Amino acid sequence: MACLSMINSLAFFITIIIISLICPSSRAQNSPQDYLNVHNTARSQVGVGPMVWNDTVAAYAMNYAQQRMGDCNLVHSGGGYGENLAKGSSGTFTGVAAVNLWVAEKPYYSYSSNACTGGQQCLHYTQVVWRNSIQLGCARVQCTNNGWWFVICNYNPPGNYVGQYPY
Repeated sequence: MACLSMINSLAFFITIIIISLICPSSRAQNSPQDYLNVHNTARSQVGVGPMVWNDTVAAYAMNYAQQRMGDCNLVHSGGGYGENLAKGSSGTFTGVAAVNLWVAEKPYYSYSSNACTGGQQCLHYTQVVWRNSIQLGCARVQCTNNGWWFVICNYNPPGNYVGQYPY
């Protein structure tokens, strides 16, 4: 009888593990700390100090993300913060995945010329690592027109000033 109880407990435990792997939490890789971790890792690689989460900046990001839910268009808000936008069709397109897209532009930034190279985009990356941008707020929403995911990160103070180096 004790052996049967142990088998049932083990089966329950294995079932919980399988469910957690198949159905990850919707907050997985979308929490403030997740956004900070990926930003701060990229920043530390170039000797820039860490960012901190700012609830006011995050509220701004969420407000704008909710405005984009109906069309999922990558149109900048025009507000007073630095801003990176991304969208993805996969249900696994997380906030961390969006930030990783921006960080993946690193090879296209030339510090010696302080410019993007080879006709490639790199300004998302330079905003991530912009030395003076020390407060972060991000949001992720699912778009109602196509089921895609819209991700926005805002930076305070903003970066990417012409003629200035990010770090």
